[in-house]
Amino acid sequence: MAKIQSRSTIVRYTAAGGIVVHDGRVLVLHRPGKGEIRLPKGHIEPGETAQAAALRETREESGYTRLAVAADLGAQIVEFHHKGRHIVRDERYFLIHLEGPPDAPGDGEDQFEPRWLTWDDALSALTFDPEREWVRRARIVVNDRRIFDQSTT
Repeated sequence: MAKIQSRSTIVRYTAAGGIVVHDGRVLVLHRPGKGEIRLPKGHIEPGETAQAAALRETREESGYTRLAVAADLGAQIVEFHHKGRHIVRDERYFLIHLEGPPDAPGDGEDQFEPRWLTWDDALSALTFDPEREWVRRARIVVNDRRIFDQSTT
């Protein structure tokens, strides 16, 4: 008897996000409803650049609005299974800094609680390996370029 293999629906999309750094700390988003620690990111809308999407998603999810891109961290493809679907996501991330002190964020998405962690704590706390890779890349750029003050290293 031949085995019938089930095929997952393949979903492909592009997303962009940000590694926000300030005073030697990295912004992460605690998502208590799912027990996750994430980086801000989301879908790139039609007609939107990856950089614009990264800034928009970071603002929407974190509530921090005074943001500026410091560097492009590149791209990577992430694949995973979710709810019977095979997801293929092309991710772009940007190193972002706050324009001014990290005052209390405005109205971010209710599902997220913004937290500022050290580089090492962020690497330990993040739920997903691909997001750890983005933090590693951001740390290298910060250290190599000295684009922030000395307290960021």
